[in-house]
Amino acid sequence: MNTIHSLPQTDDLYLFLVVVKNRSFLNAADELGCSRSHISKRIKALENLLGYKLLYRTNRNCELTAQGEKVHLWAQEILLKVQKMNEDLSENSHNPQGHLTITSSLGFGRRYVAPLLSRFVTQYPKVTIRFDTIDKMQDLVAQHVDLDIHIGNEIAPNLIAKKLANNRRILCASPHYLQKFGEPKRLEELLDHRCLIIQERDTPYALWKLNSLKGEQQIKISGQLSSNNGELIHQWALEGQGIMLRSLWDIQEEIAQGELIHILDNYWQDADIWAIYPTRLNNSAKLKSCVQFLEKEIPKALGQV
Repeated sequence: MNTIHSLPQTDDLYLFLVVVKNRSFLNAADELGCSRSHISKRIKALENLLGYKLLYRTNRNCELTAQGEKVHLWAQEILLKVQKMNEDLSENSHNPQGHLTITSSLGFGRRYVAPLLSRFVTQYPKVTIRFDTIDKMQDLVAQHVDLDIHIGNEIAPNLIAKKLANNRRILCASPHYLQKFGEPKRLEELLDHRCLIIQERDTPYALWKLNSLKGEQQIKISGQLSSNNGELIHQWALEGQGIMLRSLWDIQEEIAQGELIHILDNYWQDADIWAIYPTRLNNSAKLKSCVQFLEKEIPKALGQV
């Protein structure tokens, strides 16, 4: 049984992770700005300290051993905790710093969230952000996501949510489509129309669940065109290809200009805009500052204040 008399240095664990990522001592050396011999020396020292061979090395690349796999997982966990410790010790509400991983849907993220995050990091230069647009539900904890900007009122009970802005999805079509196929006056008439089908994040495929004064109504729709990309659905609707259910944040300008016509206005789908996060805001100054910034700026961007 191997006994470790001293603990690995965090610098060596980080260097080990860089080597594993690059699968090469040479490429890791290029990334870190040091010599290949230095990396070889530190990896050898780490292996001697732990008492196990961590990497199979060849002239061109390297692969993890069975023990190396375990050290790789632990090194990721240890360095993440050290990073969070440093951030927690140095953070305060007036000068937040550290890294945030943020996600949102493709359309809203590109149009609204990305420009606001650009302004946020200008205001808080010690905060770094990775922003990904992902049009599917995800496990924020497992994916190490700090904040998700979510559209829709179905939120997992294990997460914390703060409402950022009002929004609802409405039914609409272009004047050209309505002139050609007529305007439906009752919900059931949608069965005889071309509907543009989207499955985006938490929306069920080809099933529209709608609110009304009489409660929730459901209708199974059909059509020639479908996509998981809301921007494509939007474009097809403008081209007269069918009726769509789309968020007001995306179509309010076309509605105002008459390029799209709001139909069946007694039916809608609540789809407010939320900040969703796995930890309480008071636990993280950088997260709290970001959520408060978006809470103030998103309604402005949507013309709600």
